[in-house]
Amino acid sequence: MKLTVDKEADALYLRLDESPIVETEEVSPGVILDYNEDREVVGVELLYLSKRSRALDYSALAFEAA
Repeated sequence: MKLTVDKEADALYLRLDESPIVETEEVSPGVILDYNEDREVVGVELLYLSKRSRALDYSALAFEAA
């Protein structure tokens, strides 16, 4: 699993696995899902990140596991 933040593009991308992406779908404005050949979600992209969180601090992203 890999999380990438692109400040210039104002986007966050979560890649769940490395299987090839065969289809991409925008399911909501600025929310894009990538699918593999089995129609499983393998990537999630959020655009307009700064508009989704007014107090966004790129240096303070945290990972939590329960």
